[in-house]
Amino acid sequence: MFLLFPDAACPVRFHPALRSWRCAVAQLLFLLLVVSAAPTYAQVPLLRELTLRTDTTRYTLSRHTVAVQGEPHLYFHYRHDDETAELLVSPLNPAGAPLRLVRSADFQLLDSLTPAEGGQYYRAKLRFRDLTATPFLRLTFRQAPDSVGRPPRTQTVSLLPVTRTTLELRPPDTELFVGEEKVFELTSNHPKNIRTSPEWTRGQDIDYRLVQENGTLRLHVLPNALGPRLLTVRPQTERPFLTDHNRRVSYSLPPLRQEFTVKASRLRFLSVDKKELTLDEASRRRGVELILDNGRTFELKRTYRIEDQEEAGGALIAELFTRQYLTNDRVLCWLRVYNLHRQTDSYLYIKEQDQAKYVTNFNIAPKTAITAVSVRHRGGDWTSSPAVNPGETVDVRLEGEALQRARFHFEDVQVVPSDSSVRTDAAVVYRVQVPVTIDKKRITIFNAGQPTGHSLTVREFQRPHPLDFVGVTFGEAPRPVTRFAGPILYDRTIRDVVFSFNAGGIDSDQQLYGKQYLTFDIRTQNSRGELIEMRTLDNVVVCPDGSSVRAAFYQDKQCQVGSISLNTLLGARKTYDLDDWSTIIVTVRHTPSQYQEPGFSQKLELVLRRSIKFDIDVSFPGGLLTRIPGEKSYSTFGGISLAMLGQISFYHPEKINRLRPYKIGAGFVALNAFNLSNSQDAYRDLGVVVLGSIYPTRREAKLTFPLYLGGGYLLTKGKPFLLLGPGIGVRL
Repeated sequence: MFLLFPDAACPVRFHPALRSWRCAVAQLLFLLLVVSAAPTYAQVPLLRELTLRTDTTRYTLSRHTVAVQGEPHLYFHYRHDDETAELLVSPLNPAGAPLRLVRSADFQLLDSLTPAEGGQYYRAKLRFRDLTATPFLRLTFRQAPDSVGRPPRTQTVSLLPVTRTTLELRPPDTELFVGEEKVFELTSNHPKNIRTSPEWTRGQDIDYRLVQENGTLRLHVLPNALGPRLLTVRPQTERPFLTDHNRRVSYSLPPLRQEFTVKASRLRFLSVDKKELTLDEASRRRGVELILDNGRTFELKRTYRIEDQEEAGGALIAELFTRQYLTNDRVLCWLRVYNLHRQTDSYLYIKEQDQAKYVTNFNIAPKTAITAVSVRHRGGDWTSSPAVNPGETVDVRLEGEALQRARFHFEDVQVVPSDSSVRTDAAVVYRVQVPVTIDKKRITIFNAGQPTGHSLTVREFQRPHPLDFVGVTFGEAPRPVTRFAGPILYDRTIRDVVFSFNAGGIDSDQQLYGKQYLTFDIRTQNSRGELIEMRTLDNVVVCPDGSSVRAAFYQDKQCQVGSISLNTLLGARKTYDLDDWSTIIVTVRHTPSQYQEPGFSQKLELVLRRSIKFDIDVSFPGGLLTRIPGEKSYSTFGGISLAMLGQISFYHPEKINRLRPYKIGAGFVALNAFNLSNSQDAYRDLGVVVLGSIYPTRREAKLTFPLYLGGGYLLTKGKPFLLLGPGIGVRL
């Protein structure tokens, strides 16, 4: 129910003020009047007033309403289909929850519904979309629950766009001939609002039909009687206009009346009972039964020639064989057709020995035949493939001959009305909605209940789905493979890499993807990047599970059941047998040959990370500086020593297989092992040491010079000592 207030008794402004008792009584009486007039539309009121303002006029809910089919509508005049309007909304309870305008496909909200004056009224701007062709235009307001606990409430305001439409007929010539179709152009300020029909009127002195061709209104007339005749055309509109002081809705424009002078042709025109004939094998051999006006000079059981010109030598269109006279001064005939003909091309002349006797006219069209079927999916181009998918809406174009007279029907699917539909003799276009639950592989196309030999093929969706339905496990809980970006440094033993599939995450109620064809490319590398093993697993088919509406149609023995273990695919070197800093690279991608669009690809790279490394190093320190505690001086620089150490190296925590520049080790050092001098100062000894060393981190270096620092115990002297000095390291 709409809460309306008569503006004369109680003027409403967007800044509410105190009203007198007469205002309150007028509001109550008007409310009771609206409730009694439209009880079926009663609802909780939210609005005190609604104003819709166009560029020139302001329309209010309390004053500018009319009843359409028992329901009050706020009417407004428009000049353009995309009219822009401003809304001013005054809520019934300004202190309540804020109002919200529900969005609709019938208009575009340019400015949101914004409160003003402390919530006393709301303001919004919107642009309508195709007002002439949009039925049931409504504005729906919603109020959220308030703090008192009152449930959300809505109020719908029905709109009635009205427009003033003019239509004029100014024929350049008022002379017509019996049986001759003539076309006049009509002038209108809003031609799209004129209702047209391809059907002819029947039984009038001058039959007519009103059509729109390329945005131009055309009036086709066909006279049937001689003499002065009055043509009366009663046009209708798509959008109404208001009469009787804007209180009555009318769709009927004033009749167009025009006087014509209808003359007879030089030859008498004979009308037939069938205006549309088909040229096929049956009509050519056996003929079509036809009732023709009595030509007075007809002879029964005689064949007459029908040509497309009055002069002799015209093309044979048909042959007319007279059978018997009827009681209504007509003749029953057999008509055998041999050529095509249109009424608009010329008259047909009934001849006896090349002499024209009478004039008639009718259409001879070829038999309806479909030569090509094209399909256009949403957002795509026309394709010759007749394949459609469940749940989608497609445009189907039939090409052939004599299609305009056909009555096509698509089996088990719904034809959706569309403004862009095309219907000519050469092509017709239908918008077809395929049910998502269709259980047939083919959709047969019928014409008048008979199969045409053409059909649409129902093909399951086969589109690449993002790879988030593929899960991977390598020691932890399964996670989607799409969450891994870049190398994954894993510091424990990888017992196995298992790929699982969430079949319920492929299809949804809004989007269908169908079977997913995947390829797994597997490579394992050692710490130096050298290939250990390579495997490829082709055409892994993952089918949507029972939660999909098309689950019954995905049943296939190729569907993957269970998980895929990497160790079952690898040879001798399993994942748990790989060395430190080995890499497992698995690329999951859609198989390109199974899709018509690019698929998705995801790379998983697992690196076996280690924190430390233990190794036995042999180096040749040279020029070591040693000192024995208790002695006052350092030893002199000796020759080249030999060191064999068990060392612990440390890896960088954020880099792959990169050592830090320092090591810690313990072992033996043979001091001056390669000193061949006989000098007494050059002593030799064997020491047990604990050393820290600093190495350069360049990988490409084969010869390095580490720096040693540490201490130990000399076995010959039996004394502890400290040492410092460089060394020579050779990497093989």
